[in-house]
Amino acid sequence: MAGKDGSTVIIRRGGDVVAAGHHGGAWKVAYADFVTAMMAFFLLMWLLNATTEKQRAGLADYFDPTVVQTPNGGTTGVDPGTTDPLSPGDATSSAVFEEIARHIQDQLTGSGAESMQRTNILRHVVTRMTDEGLVIELGDLADAPLFRGDTAEPAPVLIDLSGIVAEVLGQVRNDVAISGHVRSFPQVMVSSPVWALSDARAHTVRGLMQSGGLDPVRIQRVTALADRRHRNSNPLDPANNRIEVILLR
Repeated sequence: MAGKDGSTVIIRRGGDVVAAGHHGGAWKVAYADFVTAMMAFFLLMWLLNATTEKQRAGLADYFDPTVVQTPNGGTTGVDPGTTDPLSPGDATSSAVFEEIARHIQDQLTGSGAESMQRTNILRHVVTRMTDEGLVIELGDLADAPLFRGDTAEPAPVLIDLSGIVAEVLGQVRNDVAISGHVRSFPQVMVSSPVWALSDARAHTVRGLMQSGGLDPVRIQRVTALADRRHRNSNPLDPANNRIEVILLR
């Protein structure tokens, strides 16, 4: 074909336009992973801002595979006397502590003890849950008192028992409190020994548990309660002699 100026114009007709080839969906997978990671990051930032230090410690210990699930003393409920519902963090911590408590109770019931001697020793243990934590009560039996007479000198069974409790509590990280209780003495006595005796016995158990491996830093208080909280209606009954080891929430 000739142009107006006499030059030759060549028109080249191509074939059908071929659509661009498919590039694959790998980028979509990578993008989805990125979005998921960002969501997890912002969720983590929200949790760090919405929870307390104790709650964060409880959540961290819950996923720690090296120890029994522990809240590290984190708060797990509402204050006594309130009716406010638990926050998500409190509810989680509460559930974690309940699981810890069951684990400790199972080991202190004696039903799963590996020897008859250990089973016999664990007859002295009674456990119960309170708002404060898990109470592990170490009490006298009619045929086996924990102390020699009305003194703070431990009987052999208490030495063994304190070692067992220290071993079991060594599996968790919660703080511990210890309180001493004794029976009442006749009022005709010039000077009642209940305060000094309950205090000395509580400290005896503290020392035995520390010798058994319990970290002294975990012991938050040692309390003498004398004969102010009896187990039964007879204040003179030796069954009122007991030590309470409390695994705090």
